[in-house]
Amino acid sequence: MDFAEVVDKLKTERDELRVRAHLLKSELRDELDALESKWDHLESRMGQLQEASKESAEDVGAAVKQLTEELAAGYRRIKKSVQ
Repeated sequence: MDFAEVVDKLKTERDELRVRAHLLKSELRDELDALESKWDHLESRMGQLQEASKESAEDVGAAVKQLTEELAAGYRRIKKSVQ
């Protein structure tokens, strides 16, 4: 799975959670807000990744991978809490 597919999957999860946000407890809402900041950073990094040369793309790619893993873990925690 490439980064674009991972990001698309995360976007779907993010969108589903945002729709259900009104049901979330306050602490989960805070966690979702913190994840939003990371999402913004991920979008910025994805843009950089697309523009980077192959050599520097590896560094940006590693940062994007870490961000996607953090976002996925955070979304799973929130999803698990509201099920």
